Amino acid sequence: MALGGPRGFAVTRLLPAKGRRMVGAWCFLDAYGPVDISGTPGMRVAPHPHTGLQTVTWLLSGEVLHRDILGSVQEIRPGQLNLMTAGRGIAHSEETPAEHSPVLHGVQLWVALPHAVRDMAPAFAHHADLPVVDLNKGTVTVLMGTFEGVTSPAATHTPLIGAELAITGEIDLPLDPTFEYAFLTLDGAPTVDGTTLKPGPLLYAGEGRRSVRLATSSPSRLLLLGGEPFDERLVMWWNFVARDHDEIVQMRADWADHTPRFGEVHGYDGPPLPAPPMPITRLVPRGRTR
Repeated sequence: MALGGPRGFAVTRLLPAKGRRMVGAWCFLDAYGPVDISGTPGMRVAPHPHTGLQTVTWLLSGEVLHRDILGSVQEIRPGQLNLMTAGRGIAHSEETPAEHSPVLHGVQLWVALPHAVRDMAPAFAHHADLPVVDLNKGTVTVLMGTFEGVTSPAATHTPLIGAELAITGEIDLPLDPTFEYAFLTLDGAPTVDGTTLKPGPLLYAGEGRRSVRLATSSPSRLLLLGGEPFDERLVMWWNFVARDHDEIVQMRADWADHTPRFGEVHGYDGPPLPAPPMPITRLVPRGRTR
């Protein structure tokens, strides 16, 4: 698919995927770049709504400017985390700022909110400094959750982990056996338990594991996602996470009718995204695997 309209750039959808919809509470993963955006507008994602989830933006290169209905205006750069909690409803836009680096490379993720807090008030947080765990032949930047007793300042609502692994050799990465895990190579060609994982596919590593062997012959970076299996059944449609078809119908109507639920994003040069038409059949709640 393309990000930023007909002149946008390619994005790879890794979650939800055939056979697997979630890893822990992680329910959505798009990877993009590295792409040369010199002389172009770069990313242009017009104001659009979300419910029932948290959006997570992580960059390896480039910049993205976030605006939302709360009045947040925040540019994010590599090594920083933007975390938006939609709760009962929020709208935001994302775009490459006018002055920007020539290359854009990053990932966009969603975390499903559990039933108890899915209608919480919307919120936004920017974390410029994240904790780093130093391992032999590697470092772990903790985006969300806890790794080896080190906890990210980003708010979580289910037990999970999101981390960037930078490795230069061979390491045995400790894991929580109560979590399920997946790996995505961001750059390089490391091996995960002997399997070479080049940028592109998401490798599901399962649950019940206490460690995994990572190795590389040249510096490599990977994204680690994990968490306790999320057992609630969800309806995911467009930018909404809900529990049944009728909730989606109402969310779509609230966006189309410009109700206060989603407010207005100020400062973006362009109209908001229109909601697509509803499917002709009822949406069915589904579990974490197909």
